[in-house]
Amino acid sequence: MRLNYHHLYYFWKVASTGHLTRAADALHISQSALSGQIRKLEDSLGHELFIREGRRLKLSEAGRVAFTYAEDIFRQGAELEALFRTGRQTNREMLKVGAVATLSRNFQEGFLRPLLGRRDLGLRLQSGSLEDLLRRLSAHRLDLILSNQPVHGDDETPWLSRRIARQPVSIIGPATAESRVGFPDMLRDQPLIVPGQDSNIRQAFDQLCEYHQIHPIILAEVDDMAMMRLLTRDSGHFAILPPVVVRDELRKGELRDYGSLPGVFEEFYAIRIRRQFESPALQELMAQPPERLLTFPDNDSG
Repeated sequence: MRLNYHHLYYFWKVASTGHLTRAADALHISQSALSGQIRKLEDSLGHELFIREGRRLKLSEAGRVAFTYAEDIFRQGAELEALFRTGRQTNREMLKVGAVATLSRNFQEGFLRPLLGRRDLGLRLQSGSLEDLLRRLSAHRLDLILSNQPVHGDDETPWLSRRIARQPVSIIGPATAESRVGFPDMLRDQPLIVPGQDSNIRQAFDQLCEYHQIHPIILAEVDDMAMMRLLTRDSGHFAILPPVVVRDELRKGELRDYGSLPGVFEEFYAIRIRRQFESPALQELMAQPPERLLTFPDNDSG
């Protein structure tokens, strides 16, 4: 039996949304008709493509393979249509990258830098919670997630976590502050801007303070690293930060790194899904040495 591309298109639309009702509405057909078309595709392929979890549909292992092929097929169809409509060959690879909302924007830029400006490649960048991004990755709506914590995959969720960089966390403050004694005395009764309590950095910092019997004054707890960067730059107070977050301010002399905290690190992870064939652009990103991700050219404007 030949593959019915009409059925494959319906499957692709359902897999893209993860929800039968939404796909049926978008396709302007009934849910029962849509379910019937997908069942015919499953019968022709000899595999179930979805696992039903309540009202949501989750791709099976066979479904993930089928979705990868469907993505390529219908992307190329869109490129063919654009070619005849505009007379220009698009033929651009699309790389979809998600990043945990609290992750340093500077680190994200540094990681993606090798691909920026390529005319043969489109980047689609998304942010959100790790849980939300993992759902998109499982549905093949993302190729990669950047996170500050790893995840553990299994047969049903074949995620791969790889630590791609690690850097110490420092005491960052105004460049004009008077010379101070070093750690730990520098932090005793010191007003600080710190990451939120759910942050791995904050948990390691709290343990360090407890060990050294330090009782800093917490001025602000901030989940978003971009906001921490602004507050540290503009408030005149000290903060507990990875230097990459304020790398421009450090380079310009607006802020100063007063030393790293022993045993406190920010770790950066790339989370993928197990695939037999991987995008060349993704392979290029993953091949970068860790030290390159945390250093930036002198002419970088941030």
